Amino acid sequence: MRRRAKTGGEPVKRRPRKTAPAKRGDAPKAARRASSAGDRETEVARLTRERDEALEQQAATSEVLGVIRSSRGELDPVFQAILGNATRICEAKFGVMQLVEADGFRVVAMHDVPSAYTEAMQRNPVFRPAIGHPLDRLASTKHVVHISDVRAEQRMRGWLIDLARARTLLLVPLLRDNAVLGVISIYRQEVRPFTEKQIALVENFAAQAVIAIENARLLNELRQRTTDLSEALERQTATSGVLKIISSSSGELQPVFDATLANATRLCEASFGTIWLHETDGQMRMAARHGPLPEAFTDKWRIGTLFRPSPSVPTARVFHERRPVHIHDLKEDSSYLDGDALAVASVDTAGIRSLLAVPMLMDATIIGAITIYRREVRPFIEKQIELVANFAAQAVIAIKNARLLRELRARTDEVEKLNQQLERRVADQVGEIERMGRLRRFLPPQVADLIVASGGEKQLESHRREITALFCDLRGFTGFSESADPEDVIALLRGYHAAIGEIIIKYSGTLERYAGDGVMVVFNDPVPVDNPALQAVLMALEMRDALGALTDKWRRLGHDIGFGIGIAHGYATLGTIGFEGRFDYAAIGTVSNVASRLCDEAKPGQILISPRVQMAVENAIAVEPVGEFALKGIRRPLAAYNVIAAKSAN
Repeated sequence: MRRRAKTGGEPVKRRPRKTAPAKRGDAPKAARRASSAGDRETEVARLTRERDEALEQQAATSEVLGVIRSSRGELDPVFQAILGNATRICEAKFGVMQLVEADGFRVVAMHDVPSAYTEAMQRNPVFRPAIGHPLDRLASTKHVVHISDVRAEQRMRGWLIDLARARTLLLVPLLRDNAVLGVISIYRQEVRPFTEKQIALVENFAAQAVIAIENARLLNELRQRTTDLSEALERQTATSGVLKIISSSSGELQPVFDATLANATRLCEASFGTIWLHETDGQMRMAARHGPLPEAFTDKWRIGTLFRPSPSVPTARVFHERRPVHIHDLKEDSSYLDGDALAVASVDTAGIRSLLAVPMLMDATIIGAITIYRREVRPFIEKQIELVANFAAQAVIAIKNARLLRELRARTDEVEKLNQQLERRVADQVGEIERMGRLRRFLPPQVADLIVASGGEKQLESHRREITALFCDLRGFTGFSESADPEDVIALLRGYHAAIGEIIIKYSGTLERYAGDGVMVVFNDPVPVDNPALQAVLMALEMRDALGALTDKWRRLGHDIGFGIGIAHGYATLGTIGFEGRFDYAAIGTVSNVASRLCDEAKPGQILISPRVQMAVENAIAVEPVGEFALKGIRRPLAAYNVIAAKSAN
């Protein structure tokens, strides 16, 4: 469409551009340059994407670990963080986390779940799967369940398909001690299976969820123990003014007894009162008194006084009968009429006429009594009897509290120690996860487990050791990668890495380098090996057998791909190199260079070894000399030997 001038009128005419005449041969060259540039851009994009995915997964793991550390036993934020990251990073549409409850699965977290499916799960929070259902299979096998298309499953009908429109699903169990605690489920609304890498990532998130559940269980147990002690103390100390004194007495009983007796005497309009505690051999000890007493009684009834009254007097009677004893007029009581000395002195000297003795009972055992007196004949009313009984109960509470406080003080140190042990355990578990993640990047699983079990990582610090280094790469890979489709390059590398990766783990090699088609493995570090050279050669033979089958397959597909292996033995400096968040394990020294140069010199299918390796394996391995090589970076020519096969045991 022609643009018109701003002033209106005729359209603006453009002059045709002058172009130089095309030279012969330019078009094919430009096409080749464009194709090569496109391949490089594709490779850069792939590497960038893989780097971004690794960084994203590392960030998600760090985020979940941070939530676990800061959750203080709260599981909801941990579950939401785990499920959200698993759903997002694995490119799923939505996700659900469930925990095992009785005979079903209870929903504990949801992420981006369709509203109709959410409402259905809220109406039925506990799902009991039928026999054969994926959740039933997961519970019985304790393995991951991965279904590419749920519509192809006969038992998968209902909400998941009708309401959530799910097509591809992945169920990963939460396992502790081989028991299923729950499941992380993520779903796609299109048929697109999850990759092995994504499944492994969700399994890692499931392990983190199990750790969070265990931490929450330990924290809740500790909190429950503390709560039980606090509730027992609070129930017994929060009723009235006297209970306030009890709570502030710090276990001291005397102020509680004094306040209890003063309130009982005053509110019941008594002349004076006493508290007696039951001692052994039927004796009583005065614990408190209130109100003026005649001098004869003041000297006799001192705090702490022990005496054994006759069974007939009211105060002694309450210890035997374990119920309140109410005397309207002591002068008419049998103890006075029978001439008991204490009863006679109480009436004739102290002027006591009416009295009330109420037992202090602790678990049906009498531990003391509150006794109040009047100098006139005026019986106590039922309300006053109940009030004194209440004060007696409070005195018992005070005694119980004193015992509980002593126990609580004794247990406070225990609780603090348990809390410190729990915090150290949580920190150790989080640290172990981080260490395992770091170690498994360049060590076989059994070696990583061994280092973690040792409790330290001194093996990974910079040190010098005699090792055997093995270097392996593909022949013709550069030319293949320049001419083949990126998908073929990726497929070749995956098959190559899968073949040698399992063998490296089998022979407990330490993966020092893993870049493209080049792989370097060291033996005798960080875990010592009796004969590292023999271990390396035996691994190389098995790698040759495995890669030989792959190269035959690639040749049938028209790709001239081979491989070579170089092995050297000597001293090297080893340890971690890199920066925070990205460490690698490296072996630096001439032995690494010799292995790499021998690999370069090896013909397709050859395993070239140095003289030191040959001396170490000559009794077990058949070799043939292939002459001397002037290796780059090595001052003198080096004799090399080609490995033929392992010698028979006979």
